[in-house]
Amino acid sequence: MSVRLLIAEDTEHVRKMLVDILSLHGFDIVGEAEDGEAAVGLAEATDPDVVVMDLRMPRLDGLEAAHRIRAIRPDQQVVLYSAFVDEMVQARARQAGVAVCIPKMSGVEALAREISAVAMDLA
Repeated sequence: MSVRLLIAEDTEHVRKMLVDILSLHGFDIVGEAEDGEAAVGLAEATDPDVVVMDLRMPRLDGLEAAHRIRAIRPDQQVVLYSAFVDEMVQARARQAGVAVCIPKMSGVEALAREISAVAMDLA
C-alpha cells in the first residue's frame, strides 16, 4: 500500500517538483493545494495519510492550516516543509499538531525519509 500525500505549496514550480519527485519515491499524490485554505478543504476531500505543508502561503499559513486540519481530522499526520524553520516555528508547529518540521535546504530526499517514518507510525 502506497502512502497517500496531499502537497500544500503556494509556489507552483516547487509544488510540481515535489509532486514529481515524491511520486518517483512511490508516494501516491492525492491532492495539490496552492494555499492553506485549499489544503484544509482537500484534506477532507482526499483523505491523505500525510499532508506536506509549506509555512508561508497566502490566505492561510501552513501552521493555521495544520491546526484547522487537525481540528477536523485529529489523527492527520502533517509534515511542515519550509525554508523558514527555526525554534519558534518548531514550537508553533508542535502546538498546531505538526508531526515533524523539515527545512527545505535539507532537500526532498530528507522529506521523503521523514514522510516514510511518519507513515510507519500509521501502520
